[in-house]
Amino acid sequence: MALVIAGERSGVGKTTVTLTLLASLCQRGVQVQSFKVGPDYIDPMFHQHVTGLACRNLDCVLTSEAYVQGCFSYHASISEYSLVEGVMGLFDGVSPPQPLSEVRGGANDFASTAHIARLLDLPVVLVLDCSRLSGSVAAIAHGYCSFDKRVKIAGVVLNRVGSDRHLTLLKDALEPLQLPIVGVLRREENITIPDRHLGLVPTAELPQLRALIDRLAHLGDTCFDWERLLPLLQVSGKTPPLTKGSQQRRAGVPSVEVTGVRGWGEVRIAIARDHAFNFYYQDNLDLLQQLGAELVFWSPLEDVGLPENVQGMYFGGGFPEVFAQQLAQNSSARSAVKTAILSGMPTIAECGGLMYLCEQIVDFEGKSWSMVGVLPTTAEMGGRLTLGYRRGVALQDSLVVRAGTTVYGHEFHRSRLISTPSTPLFQTYRFDCEESTGYEGWNLLPSLHASYIHQHWGESPEIPQGFLEQCSVFKFT
Repeated sequence: MALVIAGERSGVGKTTVTLTLLASLCQRGVQVQSFKVGPDYIDPMFHQHVTGLACRNLDCVLTSEAYVQGCFSYHASISEYSLVEGVMGLFDGVSPPQPLSEVRGGANDFASTAHIARLLDLPVVLVLDCSRLSGSVAAIAHGYCSFDKRVKIAGVVLNRVGSDRHLTLLKDALEPLQLPIVGVLRREENITIPDRHLGLVPTAELPQLRALIDRLAHLGDTCFDWERLLPLLQVSGKTPPLTKGSQQRRAGVPSVEVTGVRGWGEVRIAIARDHAFNFYYQDNLDLLQQLGAELVFWSPLEDVGLPENVQGMYFGGGFPEVFAQQLAQNSSARSAVKTAILSGMPTIAECGGLMYLCEQIVDFEGKSWSMVGVLPTTAEMGGRLTLGYRRGVALQDSLVVRAGTTVYGHEFHRSRLISTPSTPLFQTYRFDCEESTGYEGWNLLPSLHASYIHQHWGESPEIPQGFLEQCSVFKFT
């Protein structure tokens, strides 16, 4: 068994409730595996900071229903407790195109928290923001409980309760529903996590985070009904077995089978990881290791050059715009990256990584900062947010895809490139319809794949396999 923490909508305090539960459990000395619904990178960083275990993303768009079941089954089975943090509101999802669509009670909730809860047969605790509610809380709770009977709501957490009188009004309103109140969190002015233009500020940038987690752990000891929650959180017995397909393709499962695994010996891959670059799916890194790669982490902010004897580079997303001045000042690292790419070193760059490879980044204040200069364009920050799942159809062969291949990914950025290539890598579409969102991706060199689209490789192990095959034959002189 495990428990899903869902919200009535975004911004109600799901992450705070989740971290409070995780912190309190870990303070008791138990091992907790956390999961995050959707394509989020930052919330999983907070989970991992608390639990010490990599949080796993559960996303049916980026992977598949079978993959989500396999991922959850494997990782939940090796921990004492498991907790899943939802995304947006409980039923907020997308409408999948054919042939993925199915009758779902009239709701377009594919890849939603409700979808994941049904798929894994897990109970849900609903977080309610009570800051502007009293009696109406019952109508909201009743609506969520009755909307889809396949979703088992085990209780509610009342968040941002103002006073004892306020709590009494809320309890009186909910009493006829006979819906357990499993937690009450008061308005806490001293428990806040700062955010910026793409969500929460990542953990590595918060020097006072340990003190905040300690406060959450103390709060969790008193604000939750642990007699009700612990049986829901504890993993009892064996979790459902992996399906045949997912067992062969699950990142992190020791028995994963991919043609050619380790056929080329160990390949050293430089993974950019620091304050500027830290958006990676743990499953992607696991797959690289399973396929024989040695992952060598380095910092484009701090290191004077690339690690020794690497044969490939992987730049994830992050916040290069926030650290653009420091990246620009590290000219030796930029020069080393440019030399390696022009020499043919296989390189994958996603979103923030793509921005780093441009000639310049123009920050929110309009200041220009020199970057690597491999891509003949500038990444310019702006107010417009590009957000959503994407279906990309490859228009040409690249390092990781063949022309005509369809990939699924996610975009989340406030930058734009002031010029685009004459022969882009992808034509992109919204996931839920045939509406094209334009053209995307740079493929100037056969060894370079640079795109705004974040991909999860769990259902596409041929991508990291092809990448490592190219890396294995590269010799950097």
